Amino acid sequence: MADRPAPDREHPADRPDHYDVRTHAVSGQVVVGRHNTVSQATVGGPPPDPVTDAELAVLRAEFARLRELVPADAPDAGRARELLDEVEESATAPEPDLTTMEYALGWFRRRLPELASAVTSLLLHPVTVRLLDAAGTTVAEDFRRRLGGG
Repeated sequence: MADRPAPDREHPADRPDHYDVRTHAVSGQVVVGRHNTVSQATVGGPPPDPVTDAELAVLRAEFARLRELVPADAPDAGRARELLDEVEESATAPEPDLTTMEYALGWFRRRLPELASAVTSLLLHPVTVRLLDAAGTTVAEDFRRRLGGG
């Protein structure tokens, strides 16, 4: 068995956790070592495109169409239409009311489950999502957490 010389602590290659790294033409991050944690925070970014009047009209027409789908003979038909009004108002307000949206969806799931998927579709409608994104990152993240929006 051959004897190995003792490490020379003065020599860079023999120092523990020493890395001699040389790079050329790197255009991204380089992480060297053990037990590294790399985090990235993106702040700002381009603001979402504002919702146009035409897009808002399409969303409002979808709410009107859903109101018409509420069965007239349903015991809670009036309340269902009121909740749809509230959801529409909440979704299109400068500061959306996520609690109202969440409550209304739960109500439809319990009382008129045959319309719950249609309400979900309105909450996840691309225009609704853009309106929520425009209200700010916190609102958009809270919406996604509460209602699973894309």
